[in-house]
Amino acid sequence: MQQDLLPTTTAMGTLTLRVGDLAAMTTYYATALGLEVLEDRADAVVLGRRGKAVIRLEAAGHLHLPPRGEAGLFHTALLFADRADLAAAVASAARHPLSSFVGSADHLVSEAFYFSDPEGNGIELYFDRPRETWDWSRDERGNRSVVMDSLPLSPRAYLEEHLTEDAVSHAASKSAEVGHVHLQVGDVDTAQRFYVGVLGFERTAGWHDQALFVSAGGYHHHMAMNVWNSRGAGPRKDTLGLGEVLIQVPAANEVGALADRLASAGIESHSTGAELRFEDPWRNRLRVAVAGSPGGIA
Repeated sequence: MQQDLLPTTTAMGTLTLRVGDLAAMTTYYATALGLEVLEDRADAVVLGRRGKAVIRLEAAGHLHLPPRGEAGLFHTALLFADRADLAAAVASAARHPLSSFVGSADHLVSEAFYFSDPEGNGIELYFDRPRETWDWSRDERGNRSVVMDSLPLSPRAYLEEHLTEDAVSHAASKSAEVGHVHLQVGDVDTAQRFYVGVLGFERTAGWHDQALFVSAGGYHHHMAMNVWNSRGAGPRKDTLGLGEVLIQVPAANEVGALADRLASAGIESHSTGAELRFEDPWRNRLRVAVAGSPGGIA
């Protein structure tokens, strides 16, 4: 039986974080990452670039930070159009006193730099190499898999080569979007049954039953799940951190088709026709909506 797949033009939308200090986190994402405040209310702020929402911060000061081993967000990955724009974002994040630099890597398909925000949410800043340069092979289970690696990538050398005055001075006018979202989960097999078997992503890579990468339309990954900190984790408690992952599809019939797949799998969801809300097996909140639907404050 052929798998029902998400459409090839599926993309990631606004990532929602529940934060303890809304004002401080708004300042961080604006100054460290060069995002502009697009909507501002007492209980929520939306930031983005060129009018496109990227991050939504929801005030949740009554909640606590999640334990390190709990399911939830591993990192949000912001994609930049070219190396100069990425270098400008990396330089800005590195200079911010509340940023924690985690590392960097050449993944063959992309070049990435990792940070943590002041409340411990992971951030990846990255640039994609051209698709025609990506290699595909067969993984240990015989599945078609994109070839990725984690090779050394020197931040200093990268900035020396690619950082430009124009990219720094015009950062706010350059594009940035959520390229992928990486989650912590309890086990990879359950993640594959849900994200591939039900949602309709295609498996693009795996890592020794420790991580799973999935996408639509041949991208290296729109989402990933790992157990590096969270093996055996159960459903999430009500904590700070990940609020919602938005996935965008081109048409309402795709939302309806996914609603049918969720119902067949016995997964509860709420649909308005143009969007669908539900949770994964670890209570990570997901929303699938028609592209162009509001990504700001509901």
